[in-house]
Amino acid sequence: MAAFGALLRFSRRTLLLPQQFSPVVFFSSFCKNKYHYFPPPIQTPPAAKRIPFTATAHGITWQDPYHWMSNTNDPDFISYLQQEISYAEAFMQDTQGLQSTLYAEMVSRMPSKISTPPERWGPWLYYQYIPEGKEYPVLCRKLSTGRKGWVNTIVNSFREEIGREQILLDWNDIAEQYGYVHVGICRISPDHNYLAYTLDTTGDEQFLLQIKDLQSDLILPNSGVEGVVSLAWAQDSHTLFYTLSNKNQRPYRVMCTKLGSISVDDVTIFTENDSNFCVDITSTKDGKFITVNSNSRTSSEEGTYPLQFSSFMVYFINSMDPETGLQRFCRRVSGVQYFLEHHYGFFYILTNAPMRDDKKFSGNGYYLARCRVEDVQLANFQNIIMPGDDIYVEDMDIFNGHLVLFLNKDGSPSICSIDLPIDTNCKKLLEINDLSPWFFPLPSKMCTIAPGSSHEFMNSVYRVVLSSPVMPDLIVDYDMSRKVFSIVQQEEVTNISTRSIEYSSLNYNHSSDKSIDSSNGNDGDAQDNEIRGWRDLSEKYSCEEKEYFSHDGVRIPLTILFSRSAYQKGQSPGLLHGYGAYGEVLEKCWCPDRLSLLDRGWLLAFADVRGGGGSDPSWHKSGCGFNKLNSIYDFVSCGKYLIDQGLVHKGKLGAVGISAGCLLVGASINMHPGLFRAAILKVPFLDIINTLLDPCLPLTTLDYEEFGNPHIQSYFEYILKYSPYDNIPQGECCPSMLVSASFNDSRVGVWEAAKWVAKIRDTACSSCSSSVILQTNMSGGHFREGGRFAQCLEAAYEYAFLMKIMQK
Repeated sequence: MAAFGALLRFSRRTLLLPQQFSPVVFFSSFCKNKYHYFPPPIQTPPAAKRIPFTATAHGITWQDPYHWMSNTNDPDFISYLQQEISYAEAFMQDTQGLQSTLYAEMVSRMPSKISTPPERWGPWLYYQYIPEGKEYPVLCRKLSTGRKGWVNTIVNSFREEIGREQILLDWNDIAEQYGYVHVGICRISPDHNYLAYTLDTTGDEQFLLQIKDLQSDLILPNSGVEGVVSLAWAQDSHTLFYTLSNKNQRPYRVMCTKLGSISVDDVTIFTENDSNFCVDITSTKDGKFITVNSNSRTSSEEGTYPLQFSSFMVYFINSMDPETGLQRFCRRVSGVQYFLEHHYGFFYILTNAPMRDDKKFSGNGYYLARCRVEDVQLANFQNIIMPGDDIYVEDMDIFNGHLVLFLNKDGSPSICSIDLPIDTNCKKLLEINDLSPWFFPLPSKMCTIAPGSSHEFMNSVYRVVLSSPVMPDLIVDYDMSRKVFSIVQQEEVTNISTRSIEYSSLNYNHSSDKSIDSSNGNDGDAQDNEIRGWRDLSEKYSCEEKEYFSHDGVRIPLTILFSRSAYQKGQSPGLLHGYGAYGEVLEKCWCPDRLSLLDRGWLLAFADVRGGGGSDPSWHKSGCGFNKLNSIYDFVSCGKYLIDQGLVHKGKLGAVGISAGCLLVGASINMHPGLFRAAILKVPFLDIINTLLDPCLPLTTLDYEEFGNPHIQSYFEYILKYSPYDNIPQGECCPSMLVSASFNDSRVGVWEAAKWVAKIRDTACSSCSSSVILQTNMSGGHFREGGRFAQCLEAAYEYAFLMKIMQK
């Protein structure tokens, strides 16, 4: 990855101890930033050329002299990015030793080999691992002997193959060939003979469909379709459905290909002509149906839970007989969503559709309905299951004997299972608690819950990944029939010490076949022992949930993380994380790299501002569209809270945002330039007015639902109030900033970061702006899909930047 050339060079040298900084006061006579202490830059910051350009909308005219940067083919733009890379390397030169130390710490916490527990699916055990010394994972499988009946017959016929590992896909081989790898989606055919996957080797997210014959280990010819987004196999294992995206990266068409067909062209199944809607396909858990959703929101970059305000039109295909074609489940109604699963002739429907007058529904979250497949055209929903008081349904999964519901219960994530089938003759309105749910035991209310790998419909065990800021990822199997659970594996983290015991390795692995029999008299003790197996680092690191009041008196959740031994209240530096867009919950999972900050006394804070996800689904709506300023005010209030309460040093607060989260950081910097000492803006969405005014850019029209359409004057005027690029204050001091971009980013143009930095240098205090650096990955994409070691290099670079700025 070209942007990290300097980091790769230092990683090959002998790792050194951190260099000692010798701070020199450097600021011009008009600089008011009393915390601006660091040596003068080795070279003068690059000055981007200015080309007059006048933009006009709704009778308002403004100048944008850096508009030319949107032409990424301009040699002058490439030259400018290279100059900025050189300047960043010079600026960070005195941190080389510190970067080396940080990188060594992060790598030392990794186990030599990382692997996932095997998942039994049909006659196979599927798993992934990262080979020792390698960057990327390998997808593998082995034949299993743990089943009886027809599976045992298959296994016996191939007994010589038992225990032999078959490599299905090696990310490392692809990376070595192309220099970049991003596998979008993988789907094994129902007969386990084919692997369909999508591959991006440039970072532009134009994924190429590949179909691999797992018996011959060869890629099928003519399978390389470009622009593929989602995949679904029919039950015959020779019919594959996929979605295609257009030039704006909008998935708009469903196609069908047949393996071995003499036809040259694939068949079009469905086309969505409305540019405001995207198409997605998926299979029901039992594989009997393929659902086609046309909705106004694609999966966002930080989650897959349903979003609250998009509109759905749903079709389905009989996977057992795909020749019957597409059938419509429902018409599109504004703001109404439907998610389908199938269970023995019934569609189970997760929806927020308005209910009849005689049924109560708040309109927030989802409820569960059901109808027979043959009654779809009649929309004859029955047996409606309501969440209950203070419970919001967020997602579902389904198995032969169990329904799994992901919930937000009393403000905390929760998950439960309900036995199936449900009484078909029951006429009354049911609530979850009427169905004897089993709420899965969890380590704490602060842990995040993500579905594990659970492909087998007939399974009664549901695999979940649990995590928290102080608990390494934990894989747990919940036996829904016996209502017991077992710990399968906990992420290994080496070289961590707790207050009472020194651990050379935090690695708690339990056999995936282990179970606890609730019928014996000691099942309670056994479960208590399992709970004690939920090991965390709370003795060493404190993780607290607080609330603070925003500008309008609304309470905003704030998660605070610090080392019990290294943190010093009022003296320690702090880093405030924000996202707050698209209805997603800000990620607060375990991240071992953070320990390098925590062990140096840093306080880390996570602000769940409005516009993100929350316990109440209306939390998203209160921070998007005409309410987007709430997100920014919430973020500012959080920063002030940390300083006013003496939790961090008033001159040592940093901020970090990713993609749309940089709207929070950039707008907050403009409104309160002195609040933050440093900021990290990663693949930043900052030039929102110009981007949303250009419908030809990828994903722009899809963002209208989140931010509003600036072609409408009222939205234009509102967005203009906070657009970071358009509101940089003239002559004001600004925090030091590390701005990182990717040249092939198709979601947020690389020019947004470049324009921001150029305008900061042109507009803000010249002394402060000299500590603004732009680091561009010249070969990567939006998600910067580096391997595990490359990610450590990137984190070490970012942390070294923060420590350099906060050194006094």
